[in-house]
Formats: sequence, structure tokens, C-alpha cells
Amino acid sequence: MPANGPTLLLLTISAIGVLLFLILYVRLHAFLGMMICAMGLGLACGMNSAKVLKSMQSGFGEALGFIAVVVGLGAMIGRYLEFSGGGQALADWLLEKFGKDKAAWAVMVAAYLVGLPIFFEVGFIILIPLVWNLAKESKRSLLFYGLPMACSLTVLHSMVPPHPAPAAAVQLFGADMGKTILFGALISVPMVIAGAMMYGPWIARRIFVAVPAMAERAVEAKSTGAPPPVPMVILILLMPVLLIFAATLWPQFALFKFLGHPFSALLVTTLAAMIVFGVSRGLNRDQLTKLATESLAPVGSLLMIMGAGGAFKQIIVDSGAGAYAGKLLASSDVSPLLVAYIVAAAMRAAQGSATVAIITAAGIVAPLVKGIAGYSPEAFVLALCCGGTFLSHVNDAGFWITNEYFGMTVPQTLRTWTTMKVITSLVGIVIILLLGHTL
Repeated sequence: MPANGPTLLLLTISAIGVLLFLILYVRLHAFLGMMICAMGLGLACGMNSAKVLKSMQSGFGEALGFIAVVVGLGAMIGRYLEFSGGGQALADWLLEKFGKDKAAWAVMVAAYLVGLPIFFEVGFIILIPLVWNLAKESKRSLLFYGLPMACSLTVLHSMVPPHPAPAAAVQLFGADMGKTILFGALISVPMVIAGAMMYGPWIARRIFVAVPAMAERAVEAKSTGAPPPVPMVILILLMPVLLIFAATLWPQFALFKFLGHPFSALLVTTLAAMIVFGVSRGLNRDQLTKLATESLAPVGSLLMIMGAGGAFKQIIVDSGAGAYAGKLLASSDVSPLLVAYIVAAAMRAAQGSATVAIITAAGIVAPLVKGIAGYSPEAFVLALCCGGTFLSHVNDAGFWITNEYFGMTVPQTLRTWTTMKVITSLVGIVIILLLGHTL
């Protein structure tokens, strides 16, 4: 027998609690945890076994049918850029244009552009030698240049598709990809400035972090030739954004509409990246294929987590729990955007990964807020992503990457990296709440 509304809500909350227990204490992979909890929630809510399995299959397929293509193509673009040395060339060019006195701004802009298509960890490794060199030459605290770089990369990784988490949230909420990219990129600017250029220099004057010993041991990869021209690097980085944005502005034109679909935009950009970052540098077909294959290996686990998030979401929808919770939120004085933010922030603080937090929270929140008048799907996606970038501490891989490459102690990393993450998250959600119905 199907459960009533309050019971459905209680069962859903219990399933989320079990999910956190499985991830945090049992150390079960997030994919397995979400699949188990989705199945258990469906059965507990009174759905028959065939319906549970059908819902999970539907939700899993619906999520991956879009996301797998977006994430896969985005990973390839990033790998070709990384191999070519284009990211380093862009950073050096910006440093020359901004000058030594504004080097921190140059690092921040370079990281912002590199961070549009590239995962946080990859962008970090590309740009950290630049940060080390600047700190050595200037005798400043490494934080003066390091936080602008890390802040740009981490904010964009959580806020702007085609990065996996925001792209998955776009799919689960049925949001417009072009609008989400545009709004996410714009809202990221004040978030980054607050964390990188306001808090960064302030904390750098109070905590001196020397260039770590590993900087002396690091061996920079030698390019097989001159890096690609900087204008071409910038064009490739912005190409998918421009194509998707054009389709949003001029949907009446069939060509723009076709090329502006995320599939087309990213495929065109991937082919351009293969030519500019690969073929023009002498790579043969086998080498191009090898780079593409290498780029896809790290995203396999992410795709499974995204699919499981879709399955979990579909169970919440089909059980009736989402509709009931949506009615409660619609009649509540609490902003549903704030609810989305808090759910994602709690997930982030509890289990560490921003990607897992955003995808899991999207699966939970999307069916709860469906149909609430006055709020766009894009606003919910961005509120959720702000929550997902909230608190990074000792259970987050990004925390330890920063800790190691900056050569800081754990207390120093908490005072710098973690505090910066909280500041950017709060700035983002305040902006989204102020814009609210206009997004």
C-alpha cells in the first residue's frame, strides 16, 4: 500500500540519512550507496518491485543520455589543451599584459579561462608552476598568487557546465544549458573576486607560506614544440560558451539552434581542439586517439554517480514524496532556493566531494521544487551549485591537493583554502537570493 504524504517525507529523509551513513562510515562508493538507497526507498514507499526497477532504469538513462556526451567531450577538450601547453602559454601572456604589479589578477583571469572546460585538479597542475615562480621572484607569500588561481578553478568547477556536477544538475532540473552557463559564469565573477582578490591578499599578509620543497623537485613537462597561439587558445576555450549563448539569443535561426545545442557546440570545439592542439603540432591519428582515450578514463566513476543520482531522483518523483514536499515548500515562507542551497551545503560538508554533493542534492531537491511558481530551473541549479562549493575540509580531495602543493599545515589550509571556499559560497547564494525571480 502506498504511504501517505508525511510518511513519504520521513522515508525520504531516512533514505538520505542511510546514504550518508553508507558513504561516510561504511565507505561504500557513492554510486553503490545511491543505488541501494533508491531501491530501498522505492520499496519502503509501497512501490512494487517492477515499478521500482523501471523507475531506476528510467532515471538512470535519462540522466546519462545527456550528461555522458557533455562530460566526455568536455574532458577531451581539456586533455588536448593540457597536452599542448596552451594553458601555460595563456597564463604567461596574461602575466605579460597585466604586468608584475598586477600578477595576481593575471593568474586569476588565466585560471578563470582555463577553468571553463578543465577539471579543477588538471587546471591546478597546469598553473601551479606559474604560482611557484611568481612567489619565488616576488618573495611574497605563496597565498598571494595561489589563492586567486585555486579560487577561480574551484568556483568554475562547481558553477559552470560542462563541468560534471552543474551539467548533471541542469539535466535533473530540466534547466537551459545556455542560460546556466551564462548566469553561472557571471555570478562566478564576484564570487572569485571576493575569495581571490579580497580575502586572498588579506590572508596572505597574515600567513606567510613559502614555496614548498616539492617546487624544486618538480620537473616541468617539455613541450614537443611551440605552444599554440594565445588567441587560438582563448577562442577554443570560449567557443562552446559562444555557440550555446548564440542559440539562446537567437533561437529563431535553425543553424544557431543546431550549433548551439551542447552536443554540437562541444563536438565542434573538440574537433577544433584536435586540430589546433594536436594535428597542427604534429600528432598522428594514433596519438590523437590515445589522448582522447586517456581523457575519458577519469570520468567513468563520475558518470556512474550521475546516473545513480538520476535513479534516486526518479524514485522520489514516482513514489509521490517529491510532489508532497513540493506542496509544503510552496506554502512555506522559506525560499526554496535557500532550501536547495542548504541541502547541497550539508551534503558537501558531510562527504567532501563537491561533485557528489551537487549531483546527490540535485536528485533530492529537483522533484521537491518541481512546479513551484516564480523560480526558474536555472536559479535552482545555481543555488544548489553554490551550496555544493561551500565547506571544503579534511574529507575533500581538493583540500589535500592545495595543502600539498602549497606546502601548508592542516590548520593553515583550514584558515586559507577552507575559509575562501565558505566566502565564495556565501557571496554566490546572496547574489542568487537577491536576483531570485529575475534569473
